[in-house]
Amino acid sequence: MLDIDMIISSLSIAGTRGHCRNQGLFFFSARIKYCLFFIFAALRKYLKFIILALFAVLILWFFGRNLDWQEVSQSLKRANPVYIIISVLIICLGYLLRAIRWQVLLEPITKSSLKELFATTTVGFAAIFLIGRAGEIVRPMWLPMRDHRVRPSAALVTLGLERIFDLAALVAFFAFNLLWMTPPAGREADFRYIEWIGWAMLAAMVVGFLFLIVYHRSSERFIAWFDRFTTRRWIPGGLQRVMVSILRQLASALDILRDWREMFWLIFWTIALWLSIAIPTWLVLLAFNTPFSFVDSLFIMGLAAVSSVVPTPGGAAGAFHTATAASILLIKPTIRTEDAAAMAIVMHLVYFAPAIIFGLYYYFHGDISIARFRSLISSESAVEEIESDSPDFEK
Repeated sequence: MLDIDMIISSLSIAGTRGHCRNQGLFFFSARIKYCLFFIFAALRKYLKFIILALFAVLILWFFGRNLDWQEVSQSLKRANPVYIIISVLIICLGYLLRAIRWQVLLEPITKSSLKELFATTTVGFAAIFLIGRAGEIVRPMWLPMRDHRVRPSAALVTLGLERIFDLAALVAFFAFNLLWMTPPAGREADFRYIEWIGWAMLAAMVVGFLFLIVYHRSSERFIAWFDRFTTRRWIPGGLQRVMVSILRQLASALDILRDWREMFWLIFWTIALWLSIAIPTWLVLLAFNTPFSFVDSLFIMGLAAVSSVVPTPGGAAGAFHTATAASILLIKPTIRTEDAAAMAIVMHLVYFAPAIIFGLYYYFHGDISIARFRSLISSESAVEEIESDSPDFEK
């Protein structure tokens, strides 16, 4: 006769062992998935960089495929070094002007150090040159570790405003420049198309500023609504807090619109900054003994700046060279292709070389480790820093 109690006890022990085994398998599987997630995230980041690097190589091949590089070399040797040196010095001044303007943008939110702003600006542009537009995140992450008064979200928002004012200045220069520019014979149709694009960008800029003004006036109601709307199960809590924090810092930064004195200085430094880019552009063109006017250089600068948005490493390598050389030939079709290519190469170096030199100097003379620097360009790290609004200052 079977002992019912013994059978029940045996089944209970077997069930407990099976439950423990299944639970162990569950935690092991979860750990594997967790590890695989970060492995694939890291691989995706490196794969993206490799693809962009290959894309840059492809554009550079397209840029130089039909060039006589011996002629390009001769053209580079004929360039006037005095003009180029003056151009580099003015570009250095431009990075200082960019830091001063950043300080003006931060003024409604917090005090900041001009020295650290300049260092951060050059480090950030050096990162953009080395790894492409992914390096944009370095600046808002670097500054709070150097100047503890500045929060990551404040740095990020003011850099967003910086880009808006940069775009506004660039579009204004480009659009109004078209009023005085005389297209070369046979290129009237091309310039009408470019002029249409310029005025469309100017209209978009006006609409953008109107949106910022409206947002600033009703920011409290909008942020409260956005906070309620994004409090959903399907929206991660960390992401929701990041977005709300950025909106609040944007509202604070836009307080500059109420202060006409600060607004004046913001516009003044923005115009000075872009003149510090336009003048070196003109001097590089003159270094090759070419008949370009300052108005022509504004047009070339505009197309070169637009091309630099391409997120390839090397400071939009390839795209910058191709667009700059094409704009030179569009204005002066009589110039040799090799001379236009030489001007584009020198212009690219003039724009980025000072940032690389200053950026590497501040990077190696700072006390932030290489591991910490690499973590800054990780989107996961950036989100954590902004979410906390009190970054980890350990280097």
